[in-house]
Amino acid sequence: MGCDNHEISIVITDDDQVRDLNRTYRGKDAPTNVLSFPMQEGEFSDITPGLLGDVVISFDTARTEAQTAGISTNERMSQLLIHGILHLIGFDHELGEAQAREMEKKSLELLRIIEKNPDLTAF
Repeated sequence: MGCDNHEISIVITDDDQVRDLNRTYRGKDAPTNVLSFPMQEGEFSDITPGLLGDVVISFDTARTEAQTAGISTNERMSQLLIHGILHLIGFDHELGEAQAREMEKKSLELLRIIEKNPDLTAF
């Protein structure tokens, strides 16, 4: 994906901490499944040029979503991690249908590499 010499920070935490982060940085007072904090854009992007950013996943929400979807928690964590990383490198499903399709296509491509379940869908 063109990021061979980059690194990411991954935090797996609970709903309370994700809710705090979501409220602080997005103005949404609710937990969510995954948050991405890109470091390659904005005012401080030149401080650590090799750092793509941070992905924060709520294990609580991932586990609940996995149970609802009938998949393993590990499979759901893979979906969320891929989704978060794609946000770090510039994919954004909230910019319209074409971008959402492109992000879903790349998500599925990556899922097929790391997950054995051929029926596992994108985020």
